[in-house]
Amino acid sequence: MPDIIDDKSEHCIPFILERLRLHREQYESRGETTPPFFLGLNGVQGAGKTTLVSTLSKTLSSPPHSLPTVVLSIDDLYLPHDEQEALAKSHPDNPLVQHRGVPSTHDIQTGISLFEALANRKENIRVPSYDKSQFNGAGDRRPESEWETVNKTGDKPVEVVVFEGWCVGFRALTDNEVERKWKDAIQQAEKGDGSYKGRLGHLKLEDVLLINSKLREYDALTDRFGAFMHIDAEDSLYVYHWREQQEAAMRAEKGTGMTQEQVINFVNGYYPCYELYTDVLRKGIFGDEKGKQLRLVVGKDRRVKEVVKL
Repeated sequence: MPDIIDDKSEHCIPFILERLRLHREQYESRGETTPPFFLGLNGVQGAGKTTLVSTLSKTLSSPPHSLPTVVLSIDDLYLPHDEQEALAKSHPDNPLVQHRGVPSTHDIQTGISLFEALANRKENIRVPSYDKSQFNGAGDRRPESEWETVNKTGDKPVEVVVFEGWCVGFRALTDNEVERKWKDAIQQAEKGDGSYKGRLGHLKLEDVLLINSKLREYDALTDRFGAFMHIDAEDSLYVYHWREQQEAAMRAEKGTGMTQEQVINFVNGYYPCYELYTDVLRKGIFGDEKGKQLRLVVGKDRRVKEVVKL
């Protein structure tokens, strides 16, 4: 893996602690028991999200904070292999659902049940886990016997839930908004001058509307967040470069990894979602509620260039 310097946690930790303080005060002022704090984290793939999450978890769970923290990845909510195959077969002409990745390829009901159990501090909660190496890279859910257990009997229950992923926090658009963005992309693509680098303009409208309609179900998770952090890129196209860096490092280390052409095809599959939903993240996912979102804008070197509180 390319070396990634953590210059993000210095901005994120104070933000999280402040939101945690307000979270506690809100419940204590009403004489109610304070529930766990849910934190959403979205990061463009390859932007240093994994490094940040590791630091956040270690810092929050260690003294002086000593907050039992669990990190959940939306990747672990991917549909089991047989259900993913069924989805692909039910929409054979939609390239977006032929493999895991975009909204609609996650098991949201399992996610909702997991969030509910954590919110209610139930004991011995099993956390789903996904193995991306199964079925020649198509992936499958691991057997439940291999899932991690949190809130074990006798342990302090989880106080902070960090939910991370490349599409975490995405909010569905109206069908009219989707169509407008799609038409704009089509017009740019049809210029034929090479200026359009996206993928949305190469898709059928009904394929994109399917993803958007499924994304509405994800609000049940997003609405739990007490705070949200977005690692944004100055240029979303950096994701191609970052992913190729990761795969090149994997090829060098393990002798296996995607080729440059495979990386491009892989990123192409989810890039339309960046075109559709990044604007929503940049405006803020909490509507009129201010102060609950932090946006870190990074350059091609993954270093923070701008910090915006929304």
